[in-house]
Amino acid sequence: MEIVVSTVLTIVGLVMLCFGGNWLVSGGVAIAKKFRISNLVIGMTIVAYGTSTPELAASIAAAGEHSAIILGNIVGSNIANVGMVIGIAAILTPLTVRKSALRKEIPIMLGVSFLLVLLSFDGEISQYDGVLLLVGLGIFGFYTFKDAMKQREKNKENTEQSKNNIYLKSAGLIGLGIILLYIGAILTVDNAVILAKEFGLSEKIIGLTVIAIGTSLPELITSVIAIRKGHVDIGVGNIIGSNIYNILMIMGVGAALGGVVITSDAYVDYAIMIIFSLSLLIALKTGIINRAMGVCLAIGYVVYLIVTFFK
Repeated sequence: MEIVVSTVLTIVGLVMLCFGGNWLVSGGVAIAKKFRISNLVIGMTIVAYGTSTPELAASIAAAGEHSAIILGNIVGSNIANVGMVIGIAAILTPLTVRKSALRKEIPIMLGVSFLLVLLSFDGEISQYDGVLLLVGLGIFGFYTFKDAMKQREKNKENTEQSKNNIYLKSAGLIGLGIILLYIGAILTVDNAVILAKEFGLSEKIIGLTVIAIGTSLPELITSVIAIRKGHVDIGVGNIIGSNIYNILMIMGVGAALGGVVITSDAYVDYAIMIIFSLSLLIALKTGIINRAMGVCLAIGYVVYLIVTFFK
């Protein structure tokens, strides 16, 4: 009976994370547009931050005693963002991305991934390492802010007059989103730990699969909707930004709160995360992520899940 209850509560928690993330994104995007920010910058900042908050909430809930979930959640989410989200989105419609828009962002994503590997060599992401990652988050935030200001200047002529109640509605969505994310994170983490023990699975595997997929649902839904509406830059920028925030912000906060122990098998997952990230260089070279690549990414992710469960 405990397994059934925990399963139901985990599903409820994941659903709350999904709705909370999307409401937070909707409110954030509405406000961002008022400030005349481009689609790519919106995708890499407001949308990426919003869709990463489920990972942040889940990692804060898991900090300390269940630190293995934090590592699994971050690495698993970054793999899911490329394999599941980009894969499914590209299958639905080929993704045409402006190459000039990604020449800095993809290398930054790969750079912070390698930084995470380097910080893991001593067997722990310490509290000092967490602070270092948060400093990196501040630097990245400054970079995106400057980029946003440039875009604001370029889009002066496109300013739209909106009613003041847009701010009130957006603030309401953001508030509701945060509340759902907080409650959903506690439900998901606590009950996922119970399920892990009942089925003899490690917390890391639960973090890499169930929680990672669940907290990546906002990225999936947001990116697919944005891409189907023709805003490809938002969809792809969301994934790149989310993967950067997952390492700098989520791991930074999680480690700063109590440190994260790194086991030797984590390097296999690191390698897979980097391989999936490297696949986006195809978009940098050709400007297109076609359906064939989408199928390869999706199949690769399914294989990864199967191997993770049975290894």
